[in-house]
Amino acid sequence: MRKYLARRLMQAVFVLWAAFTLSFVVLYLLPGDPVSIMAAGGGDTSDISPEQLAELKKTYGLDKPVIAQYGTQLWHALHGDFGISVQSGDKVSHMITTSLPATLQLTSGALLLALVLGAGVALLGTSTRWRWLRQMLLSLPALGVSAPTFLVGLVLVQIFSFHWGLLPAIGNEGANSLVLPVITLSLPTSAVIAQVFAKSLRTTLSEPYVETALAKGASRARVHFRHATRNASIPPLTVVGMLVGNLLAGSVVVETVFSRTGVGRITATAVSAQDIPVVQGLVVFGALVFVLANLAVDLIYPLLDPRITAVAVAR
Repeated sequence: MRKYLARRLMQAVFVLWAAFTLSFVVLYLLPGDPVSIMAAGGGDTSDISPEQLAELKKTYGLDKPVIAQYGTQLWHALHGDFGISVQSGDKVSHMITTSLPATLQLTSGALLLALVLGAGVALLGTSTRWRWLRQMLLSLPALGVSAPTFLVGLVLVQIFSFHWGLLPAIGNEGANSLVLPVITLSLPTSAVIAQVFAKSLRTTLSEPYVETALAKGASRARVHFRHATRNASIPPLTVVGMLVGNLLAGSVVVETVFSRTGVGRITATAVSAQDIPVVQGLVVFGALVFVLANLAVDLIYPLLDPRITAVAVAR
């Protein structure tokens, strides 16, 4: 088990290094002058004097050779320092940490709701004997996947905020302001979980041991909800590890639609203003979230099936 964990940690470190390196290459080595891009925010650079550009290059270390820039930034990143935002003048790490709690509330609530909805639809859809109900439930995930997130958010705002006046349309004030954003962000995620879980359940229920258990007198509900559900939960668990990153990406749209402050809102602002240090810090942060989520999934696997640990260690 220690070897397995050590190998997974090394893979996680490699993913973080690759994310930093790729973001550095894409953001700093694109055609054009990154200092001019950052200083103008994508606008006109005619009002910026050569002396100001030279000073900016010196401030951000862009007057050094590329290798020296990469080494310096990598060393600072290892200490949690991704530089200073061109737009606000604040430290990138401080911007991310101060906006993180609001985004964590949104994404964790959306993930919890997505798990409940996705698992509930899959379990009910595969257990009911009413054909019309089964077909209706198992067709819902396709509808949830195809619905654009921003459109779902706008429809919910129109109905629950403007028409009925039950929930606030914008802002971060109070638990009520989280309801509509959480629902909006959770729907596509729950649809994917339901699709994968339902397919895995149908496959598991066709295994010979299910017929054996039923022949020995076990109730259909016991076989379905205890034995089959546990064996079928590994594929959706794998998907959840990947969907955590999608939730972070989806927060960009949701926080923009509902005018919430958070990591998603900072991402949208930094990209539109071409604030390169902030964008790079957010790329690495996103990679860190993805790595931690998948590491947590890897640690849960053996609890569902102890054979996974044995196979992983053997490799």
